[in-house]
Amino acid sequence: MASDTFHHVRDFPFFEFPHGVGAEFENHGHTVYGLQLPEILGFQITKFMILQVVAAGLTLLIFRGLSKKVQSGEPTRGRFWNFWEVIALYIRDEVVRPTIGEHHHDDHGDGHGSDATGHDKKAGHDADRFLPFIWTCFFYILFCNLLGAVPMLGSPTGAISVTIPLAIFVFAHNIIAGTRQFGFVGFLANQCPPMDVPPAMKMALVPLIWVLEILGLIIKHAVLAIRLFANIMAGHTVVGVMLGFIAADGVAGTGMAYLVTPASIFGQVAIGLLELFVAFLQAYVFSFLATMFLSSCVHSH
Repeated sequence: MASDTFHHVRDFPFFEFPHGVGAEFENHGHTVYGLQLPEILGFQITKFMILQVVAAGLTLLIFRGLSKKVQSGEPTRGRFWNFWEVIALYIRDEVVRPTIGEHHHDDHGDGHGSDATGHDKKAGHDADRFLPFIWTCFFYILFCNLLGAVPMLGSPTGAISVTIPLAIFVFAHNIIAGTRQFGFVGFLANQCPPMDVPPAMKMALVPLIWVLEILGLIIKHAVLAIRLFANIMAGHTVVGVMLGFIAADGVAGTGMAYLVTPASIFGQVAIGLLELFVAFLQAYVFSFLATMFLSSCVHSH
């Protein structure tokens, strides 16, 4: 709808199809053609809900298949499987392991043995226990982002109602990980850095710094939601504005359609290609920041 700049990024209780395809129904005074979604026990199903299920299904389908190939012990073959394996290994080797780091293990003669750095070979890398969560965040968000490149669909991550729960899940996961590492009281105490100051000054500074650190922890996770939402929404909004120039020219009757239409289409294609890059970039940024915040929760201040 040319009058609504944000129509392209809104969530609706229907899928809208062009050229009169599908059922006809009204939406805020406008005639819409498409597939209207049902209301189940008073709960309205929306387009972004369906697309989130699709993104979760793609994540599960692809990586269950990849995990079975890896478990066979044979090298993964095929460009499709190699593509996803390369991305997964990059997240592991360039994001999770370097960011979270590894604790040193003492060799107590249990037969595990240690490598040149003194790390327990059998135990593996400490950061790997957090990999399933970070991998799930990355690929789920990536598929949510990429669905926006498919005509008549959309990016669920372009809605703040989707990115806020994602940030809450990351926040809860990190709090639980920190609590398991230090205990609940130890985790809370760990939020305040050690200070070599006189006792009287310490009594005044510790509560203040602790409150600031707790607020900072909450704000950092809130930024995860806002950053992802704003970047994905902005890209789709620009695409809508670019194409809206064509409709605006038709309504105004300027007779410049032969110039406006090609320019708008070229701009939309260019922004669309940029959005493909942003889809991967924002999934990476979300996962990287989530890993950084996780690292701060499981390590001493």
